[in-house]
Amino acid sequence: MATYAFKALDLGGAPSKGEIEASDKQAVASQLRSRGLIVVDIEERSTGGGDVLARFKKFSTDEMVIATRQLATMVQSGMSLLRALYVIEEQTENDKLRDIWVEVRKDVEAGVSLSDALGRHPDAFNELYVAMVQAGETGGILDQTLVRVATQLEKDAALRRQIKAAMVYPSVIGGFAFIVLFALVTFLVPVFEKIFKDFGGELPPITKFTVWLSHIFTRRWYVMFAVIFGVVWLFRHWKATERGRMQWDTIKLKFPMKIGDIVQKVCLARFSRTFSGLIAAGVPMLEAIDITGKTSGNKVIEKAMVDVRESVKKGGSLTQPMTRVPEAFPIMVTQMIGVGEETGALETMMSKVADFYEEQVDAAVKALTSILEPVMIIVVGAIVGFIVISMYLPMFKVYDSIK
Repeated sequence: MATYAFKALDLGGAPSKGEIEASDKQAVASQLRSRGLIVVDIEERSTGGGDVLARFKKFSTDEMVIATRQLATMVQSGMSLLRALYVIEEQTENDKLRDIWVEVRKDVEAGVSLSDALGRHPDAFNELYVAMVQAGETGGILDQTLVRVATQLEKDAALRRQIKAAMVYPSVIGGFAFIVLFALVTFLVPVFEKIFKDFGGELPPITKFTVWLSHIFTRRWYVMFAVIFGVVWLFRHWKATERGRMQWDTIKLKFPMKIGDIVQKVCLARFSRTFSGLIAAGVPMLEAIDITGKTSGNKVIEKAMVDVRESVKKGGSLTQPMTRVPEAFPIMVTQMIGVGEETGALETMMSKVADFYEEQVDAAVKALTSILEPVMIIVVGAIVGFIVISMYLPMFKVYDSIK
């Protein structure tokens, strides 16, 4: 079997293009004619060499959101799933994502269910995505489920954009502070160091520290990079372990300056939105609990959801295990979930919780940004002031001795 790229026209004269695996060009032409297309050109795709950079290519969440929304709209309008996948394949500009949709379309064309075809690409379609699609297929409401999936992805992407936007200002100021520090200790301090040698005498402790820092930057820079690399490697290695991940996620919930508060709100917004979406899609409760925990983004919540699953499995409630983890689930959340359980409106309650915490994240991020602005300015000023004082302090001592 070889891969052929084709160009064709449909009965309305609209251009169409894509790729098909077949034994020869005649087989490709036959497939296209069976789909009601007029063949314009068929060319065998070269398989030699390949794209050596293909494994490093990425696609953004926004691209996945757009593709999912388009698929949902086409299926909802009555277009067949296979034809909709062909359109998605043609309209996707990112090469890696298009290749994934091509594989999905080929699997569906071969008789595989859409959820199973998506499940073969876990790097693109997570458990939440696959489970919701599978529930939609089982319940015969795939069009409605795809709309929910697209909405879920859009909400999650909006939340991520919100957090990234909030980090722009601190990152810029932090980078500027490092540049200022590097410039001062690399170019200014050595000039003063030569003057201090001419003066002679003992240097103040803060001046010694600044001179030592200058030597690290100018003469022992490889040591600095080795230390930074070692610290980063150790941190990543620790965080990759089960125990380290749990400890790190616990620490994040307790960060000062309201950072831990924002982390908690983000996790709760994602948790509530995911749980609501899975329940609305008809995913079985135990499976929904399991997937919600794994996709919450916090190990503390994930562990709590394991206990919740065991409680529900034994006929217990959702809220009882949650009340034992107040740092992850505030009283308001457990109370609303409890009311949703009792009234049979759990999906609605979880959706309201998600809306509430998404608004809270927006307000908290704005408050944090307003706090960080003066703090970062003070930090930059403190760095510059420390170095300037450490350089001028010996000169003041010399002046006092002359007097």
